Amino acid sequence: MDALAISSVSIFADFRKDTWMQTLILSFQSLGVIYGRLSTAPLYVLESIGPGDISSPDEMHELFSFIFWTLTVIPLLKYAFIVLKADDDGEGGPFSLYSLLCRHAKVGLIPSNRGSSKILNQEEEEISSDPSKGKPENKARKAIEKYKSSHYLLLFLALLGACMILSDAVLTPAISVLSATSGLGRSLAKISKVFSSDETKDHVANALKKYVPTPVACAILVCLFTLQHHGTKRIGCLFAPIVITWLIFISGFGLYNIIHYDVQILRAVSPVYMLRFMKKINLRHWKLLSSIVLCIAGSEAMFADLGHFSKKSIKITFICFIYPVLLLTYAGQAAFVSKNLHADGAFHLSESVPNRSLEHIFAVLSLFASAVGSQATITAGFSIIHQCQALDCFPRVKVVHTSDKIFGQVYVPDANWMFMVLSIAFTIGLHDISELGKATGLAVTVGLLVTTCLMSLVIALYWEKHLFASVCFLLFFGSIEAIYLSSTLTSFFHGAWCLIILFLFFMTIMASWHYGTLKKYESDVENKVSIEWLTDYSPGLGVSRVPGIGFVYSDVDIGIPAFFTHFITNIPAFHQVLVFVTFKASPVPYVHASRRYLIGRVGPKEYKIYRCIVRYGYHDNVRDTDDFEDNIISSIGEFIAREEYDQEALNSPEGRMIVLGTPLNDGNGLITVTETNSSEYGPNMGESESRRVLLHDPSASRSPPPVNKKRVRFMLPPKSPQMRPSVRQELEEIIDARESGTAYILGQSHLTARQGSNLFKRLLVMTYVFLDKNSREPPVALNIPNAALLEVGTVYKI
Repeated sequence: MDALAISSVSIFADFRKDTWMQTLILSFQSLGVIYGRLSTAPLYVLESIGPGDISSPDEMHELFSFIFWTLTVIPLLKYAFIVLKADDDGEGGPFSLYSLLCRHAKVGLIPSNRGSSKILNQEEEEISSDPSKGKPENKARKAIEKYKSSHYLLLFLALLGACMILSDAVLTPAISVLSATSGLGRSLAKISKVFSSDETKDHVANALKKYVPTPVACAILVCLFTLQHHGTKRIGCLFAPIVITWLIFISGFGLYNIIHYDVQILRAVSPVYMLRFMKKINLRHWKLLSSIVLCIAGSEAMFADLGHFSKKSIKITFICFIYPVLLLTYAGQAAFVSKNLHADGAFHLSESVPNRSLEHIFAVLSLFASAVGSQATITAGFSIIHQCQALDCFPRVKVVHTSDKIFGQVYVPDANWMFMVLSIAFTIGLHDISELGKATGLAVTVGLLVTTCLMSLVIALYWEKHLFASVCFLLFFGSIEAIYLSSTLTSFFHGAWCLIILFLFFMTIMASWHYGTLKKYESDVENKVSIEWLTDYSPGLGVSRVPGIGFVYSDVDIGIPAFFTHFITNIPAFHQVLVFVTFKASPVPYVHASRRYLIGRVGPKEYKIYRCIVRYGYHDNVRDTDDFEDNIISSIGEFIAREEYDQEALNSPEGRMIVLGTPLNDGNGLITVTETNSSEYGPNMGESESRRVLLHDPSASRSPPPVNKKRVRFMLPPKSPQMRPSVRQELEEIIDARESGTAYILGQSHLTARQGSNLFKRLLVMTYVFLDKNSREPPVALNIPNAALLEVGTVYKI
C-alpha cells in the first residue's frame, strides 16, 4: 500500500470501527437512501411487460425463476459479498475502483497526477518497496502498464460507469414516480365510476388514467429534488419509515397471493425453470428479459453510496431484510399474474392487492415510496460528481458536505437542479412506463458490466489474486450481465434510445472538461521557464521586491509558470516573500492533514521564494477552508526550522522538499495566535496594534470587519533564542511580510482551437470554453477579497 493510502486510512480508522448501535442506525438510514430503489422496483418490473407478451402461467413461473436468481447472483453474491470489499477507504463507485487501479498500476491519465509524479511518488516507493513481501512480478500489471491504449480504455470505462449512474439519477425518479401516479390514476378512475353517470363514467375514468399521472408525477419530482439540501442523514431518517412500511405492506399481500392463488410458484426457485425458458428462446422471450433486469435496478447504489454509510450496515440490511422481503413480494405478484393473465391491468402491482378497500391506501403509500425509491440514484449521482470534479473530469460546481462525521455525505446543488429538469423533461416527453423502463434497464446493465470489468482488474492488480480468479469473476458475472444487455438492446427503438441522449450529454461534458484541463496543463508545462530566469535574469530587468507575501497559484509544480513571467515582464516587481502554490489530486478519498503539504525552496535562500504542493483526495475539501493560507505559512515556518536536519526530505530538481501538514506548535516553527474581535479594533487592543494585524487583508481598510472575525497572527517560538541566527532571521522576515500584507496572484489560461483543426477538436474546445466560463470560480479564489486578488491571463492555441 502506498503512502497516500496509508495516511488516508488512518484518518477514519476510528470512524470505520462502528459499534453495533452505529451500525443499526446506519442500517436504518440506508433503508431510506440506498434500498428505496430496489424496494419500489416491483411497481414497474412486470408492468413494463407489454400486454400479451406472456402467453401462459408456465412462462410467468419461468420469469419468476429469472427474478429469483438474478437477485441472488447480482446484488447478493456479487455486491454484498465481493464488490463491497473493494472499497477505496470507505468510498465506492466506478471512480473508486479506477483510483485503486491508478495507485497499483501506472495507468492514470488524470492531469493533476502527471506533472510531479517523480517527486510525489518517492515517498510511495520507499514505503511500498518492502523487501519482505517478495511477491513475483504481476504479468497482468506489466501488460496493462505497457500499452497506452489500455490506459485510455480504463479511463473510458470509469467515465462510462459515471455516465450510467448520472443517467440513472435522471431516469429512476421519472419511472418510479410515474409508475406510482399511474396507480393513483387507476384508483381515481375506479372512484369516478361510483359517482359518475353511466353515460360519462367510462369517459371520465379514461381521462383520469390518461391525464392525471404525468402532471402529478412532475409535481412530486419537484418536491423530491427540493428536499435534497437537507442531506443524507435527515432524508434517510425521514424516508426509512416509509420504506419499512411499504415493504411490510407489499410483502404481506405477496404472502397472501402465494397462498391464495398459486403455491406452486415457490417451485420456480429451481434453475430448471430458467433452462426451460432458454430452450424455447425467441425474440419475444428475449425482450422479456429487458423488463426482468429492472428487479436489480438499484444494486449499483449499494456500492456507489458506500461513502454515505458503512459496508457492515449495507450488507446486514440487504441480507436480513431487503432480500427476503423482495423475493416474497415478487413471488406473490407472479402468483397473482399467473392466474389472471388476461385481466385488465393484471401486471400492475396495485391490481394484486387482495382487498379492494386497501387499493387507495396502496396508491397513497406507493406515491411516497416511489419518491423514496429515487433517492438512491440521486445520492449516488452527487457522490460521483464530487469524485469526478476532484479528479478534473467534471466542471467546477459547489459541493456541500451535509455531515460532520461522515465525509462522504454530500449535496451538489447545481447537479440537483439539473437532475430535476432532465427528469421532468423525460417524464413529460415519454410519459410511458414501458419506454422509460427500457432506457433504465439499459443504464442498469451497462453500469453493472462496467463494474464487473473494473472489479476483475482490481482482483488481479490490487488484491493480487491469481489471474484465473479474475477471469472467472469476469466470465461468470459478465456473461449474465451481457445477456441482459443484449435483451435491452433489442428494445433500443422502444425507449432505450433515451439513454444514448443522456450518455452523449454527460460524456460530452466530462470528456470536454478532461480534454481542456489536460491541454491547459500541458501548455502550462511547455511554456514554463526555469528558476534561473527569475533569480539570475530578473535583476537585469529592474525587478524590485515589495513588502508582503505573494501567493502564486498555478498547475505548474516545477519551474516558473508562463503567466508569472508575463506579469513580471509588464510589472517588474514581486513580493518580499513569494510562495508558488500547486494543487495535486491524488487517487485516494482523503489525504491526511499531517501529510498534506510538500514544502520546498525555489532558488537561493536570500530570495525567500518557496514551493508548496498541496495534495488532496477526491473527497477532500481543502481549498474552501478560511485558514488555508495560514496553514501554508505555518508549514513554511516548520520547513525553515527543519530544512537542514530533516532525514525524510524528498529530492526534486529544485532542491529538498519536506512533507508537512497541520502545524504542531511544538516549538520548532512559527507559533499561531488566534484572536477574535467583537468590535472594529477588538476590546483589548490599541488601534496601532490592530491595524498591524489587519494589514494582511487589503479590504479591511475600506470597511470594518464583521463582528467576531477570527484573525491569526504569527510569533517566534519560545526556543527562538537557541535557533541558528539565519533560521531566526528568516522566520522574522516571514512574520514581517505577513503583517505587511498578502496578495494572491491567480493564473487564468484560455484555450482556442488553431485554424484548420478538425471539427471534433473544435467542438471539444468550444464546449470546454463554455463550461469554464459558466462554472464556479476556481476554489482558491472563493474566499479571497477582491482587492487582494490579481488574475493574469494567458491564451493557448491548441
